[in-house]
Amino acid sequence: MITKRIIPCLDVRDGRVVKGANFQGLRDVDSPVSLARRYSESGADELVFYDITASSEGRALFTDILTEVASTIFIPLTVGGGIRTVADFDRVLKCGADKVSVNSGALDDPDLIEAAAKRYGDQCVVLSVDAKRVGGQFRVFAKGGRADTGRELLDWVRYGVDHGAGEIVLNSIDTDGVKSGFDLEMLRAVSEAVGVPVIASGGAGGAADFVTLFETLPRVDAGLAASIFHFGEVSIPDLKRQLAQRQIPVRL
Repeated sequence: MITKRIIPCLDVRDGRVVKGANFQGLRDVDSPVSLARRYSESGADELVFYDITASSEGRALFTDILTEVASTIFIPLTVGGGIRTVADFDRVLKCGADKVSVNSGALDDPDLIEAAAKRYGDQCVVLSVDAKRVGGQFRVFAKGGRADTGRELLDWVRYGVDHGAGEIVLNSIDTDGVKSGFDLEMLRAVSEAVGVPVIASGGAGGAADFVTLFETLPRVDAGLAASIFHFGEVSIPDLKRQLAQRQIPVRL
C-alpha cells in the first residue's frame, strides 16, 4: 500500500520563512535552512520551498538560499516561485530540487507544462493551484491569490495532467492559514477528476485534520502544512504515530 506523505511547506520571502492567513498578514518565522534541516531530521517525507513573491515581483527565484536548503536535507525537495520558462526549471533543478512547482507561469503560458514534462519527465512537473469559491464555482487564482483568472478549477487541473503534470498541489485560499481543516469538498472534486497524486494544502489546524483528510479522501496522497509545524503545534513524529494508529499507512 502506498504510504501517505506529510510535507512541510516553507513560504520564503526576502530569504526568510513567513506565514499568514488567507494569503495575507505575513509574519516572520525562521531561517529556511534551519527549518529545512529540522524537518528532514524529524521524519518529513518531502519538503516544499516556495519563493512566494517571485512571480508577483516578476523576478527569478532566489537560488543561493535554495542551494543551501537542498544541500542540507535528505528528503525530496519541490521548489516553486517565479517559474516561467523551461530554463527556470533547469536552474532550480541544478540547485538541487527534485521537482519543480509551477503556478502563475503555467497560467500565463500553458504550453510550459508540456514543454517541461517532455524535457524532464512528468514526475518532475508539479502543478500548484490556488483556488477559491466564486459564485458557487471553484475558480483558479494567480499572483499569490490576488487575481481571479476566470478559469474553472477542474478544467485547469485536467488540462495540466493531460499535458504532463505528474502531481497536483491544491491550495484552498478559503481555508489557507485558518486552521479549520482541509477543504474536503474541493479536494474530493480534484482527486476524482485526475489520476495523478493530489497534495492537500491549506487549513490544517492539528493532527486530527490529517486523520480526517486521509480517512475521508483516501485518494488524496499527501497533506501539506506550514504554521502548525513551524510553531511546534504539531510534531511530525507524533502526527505519523496518530495516523498509523488509525491504520493510515505512513513511513515511520
